[in-house]
Amino acid sequence: MLSRAFAEEFANDWLSAWNDRDLDRILSHYADDVIFHSPRIALVTGNDATTVRGKKALQTYWTEALAKGPNLFFALDDILVSSDAITILYTNHREQNVAETFIFNEDGEISLAIAAYR
Repeated sequence: MLSRAFAEEFANDWLSAWNDRDLDRILSHYADDVIFHSPRIALVTGNDATTVRGKKALQTYWTEALAKGPNLFFALDDILVSSDAITILYTNHREQNVAETFIFNEDGEISLAIAAYR
């Protein structure tokens, strides 16, 4: 069971890493075999992909995304906690409401992440 304290610490570090554009720190939260779903993947890559599999592929994707988003910034709105998942609600630099849900493995790393946009 994930605690509220863990969720808050995670969310603050995750958002700070993004706002600092620190890709190594961002990736430190993810398992090597992570699966990431987002409708933004297709927009960044220019194809119809909606899923990235594996930390190495995620690094490649986010390197491209960060290069295309020099004004990237996330402002925390709320944190929701479940037994093995956290959903972070935030507003991005495009004034979009975003929900990212993270399911953690037994090592405390993100094994599945799903981003949804308003």
